[in-house]
Amino acid sequence: MFNLDTLVRENIKKLVPYSTARDEFKGEASIFLDANENNFGSPLPVNYNRYPDPMQWQLKYKIADIKGVPPQNIFIGHGSDEAIDVLYRSFVNPGVDNVILCPPTYGMYEVSAHINDAVIRKVTLTEDFQLDIPALQQAIDANTKLIFICSPNNPTGNSINRSDIELLLNNFDGIVVIDEAYINFSRQKTFIQELTDYPNLVVMQTLSKAWGLAGLRIGMAFASEDIVNTLNKVKPPYNISQATNELALQALENVHQVNEWIREIVIERDLLSAALIQLPEVLHIYPSDASFILVKTTDAKGIYNYLVEQGIVVRDRSKVELCMGCLRITIGTPAENLRLLEVLKSFNLKTATTASA
Repeated sequence: MFNLDTLVRENIKKLVPYSTARDEFKGEASIFLDANENNFGSPLPVNYNRYPDPMQWQLKYKIADIKGVPPQNIFIGHGSDEAIDVLYRSFVNPGVDNVILCPPTYGMYEVSAHINDAVIRKVTLTEDFQLDIPALQQAIDANTKLIFICSPNNPTGNSINRSDIELLLNNFDGIVVIDEAYINFSRQKTFIQELTDYPNLVVMQTLSKAWGLAGLRIGMAFASEDIVNTLNKVKPPYNISQATNELALQALENVHQVNEWIREIVIERDLLSAALIQLPEVLHIYPSDASFILVKTTDAKGIYNYLVEQGIVVRDRSKVELCMGCLRITIGTPAENLRLLEVLKSFNLKTATTASA
């Protein structure tokens, strides 16, 4: 039986969060002499001399309208990486509690686990990049607090079987964190709409991918109000700047533009995959529900270095578990994808010339 109170670290239960000047003030005012701000303004065209809303309510209301969830079920972090870190600091007792990771997957789960001195248990995905449910069930014990699942998965690109995730949600007394950074490109629907059914569910999304706001660093965690309140206790008081808030709000007005980009990226993903598989150095292209593809090659390191020489940077994932010989390639614009193909064809010619010599 899921009981959030048994999962929260004792020191976090007792924690009195930092109270900002604006937390203590209610109502309207024209003169602010409470937060030691510079009342003369900022040396910029726009004044940023006031501290931002520590709970980002205006931004949460806009996200709530788009996602169809109440604003009190939204945590906003400095990228998804802050949400990951705050989850560890809220629920995982250092050196005692364990988390389960399912490689190959997003590397920050493990980095953040090490920073927070969490005990790491790895349950490798199956050969087709799905959850190994029997192994997961064996890995869980009384000190397992978090299970991280990336779906669509990074770096493999595939969505995780929904029924497997639901099985964990129904049978695990800890928190299941589903990272949906690439959900906008997926055929699978988001788990956000399942929050009322699963009190142990946390869904992470981001404005860095489909929304094209990687430079702003806006990550979101959707969860029960109790979990969100716990995360808000732990986060820094002003973790999202006023400038970031304002730019994000402007961007969220352009849903139509983002949807157009998503459609084009998915089309380009299919076109690029079809073209790449024709190249002799490409052995396999894994099915993708993301904005990238995982490509198995004959010479990942050689191809990577050759692309860099030609001014094209992809990600060499050949040293990652189950990804031997693989490159992860982000879907670019039509012109960028065409250039990539041209360079890869020239790599094939170079290889053939070198071999004949």
